[in-house]
Amino acid sequence: MRLLGVFLVLLAAPLLWADVDWCACDPQDPKTLEARECSLTREALSQPEQVRVFFLKDINPRKPNRLLALPRVVRKGAYTLRSLTPQERTELWNAAIEKARELWGDHWGIAFNGDEVRTQCQPHLHIGKLIEGVETPNFVEVSGPAGIPVPEAGQGLWVHPQGGKLHVHLGELLTESVLLR
Repeated sequence: MRLLGVFLVLLAAPLLWADVDWCACDPQDPKTLEARECSLTREALSQPEQVRVFFLKDINPRKPNRLLALPRVVRKGAYTLRSLTPQERTELWNAAIEKARELWGDHWGIAFNGDEVRTQCQPHLHIGKLIEGVETPNFVEVSGPAGIPVPEAGQGLWVHPQGGKLHVHLGELLTESVLLR
């Protein structure tokens, strides 16, 4: 029983450091960008200014089939989809969906993790193949990227195509688990 307890603590340990509310990334202060949680912010700053959205392969070796979609715009500290303007959010969703369709046809999914489980300050969408059978009744249906709602403060969401529309699953924290690793 004690071994099980130790195992569960070790399993949950990464989540203890995942909350990015304390993020200190400041694009005006390069020293702050040295922190691990600022690595995607550094990547965003290295992109040409005319780029609005860019893609990176997920560097986690346990997620070889994943891409990340990121906005080029950077802001001080942690920020989320809520911090992006409506135009920036729509551009991000449009680009991510286009890339997802290119890679996975109609079997794609896109996930945005909630604040408590994020390990990076720069907002990013996880793009991958949707795992079969993960559909839940907790979704709203929208016609396109502009209709994707902004998650409540701190929450994540995941999106996938369904019959010419999009299903947007809200109210979750760890959402990328619906995508094939």
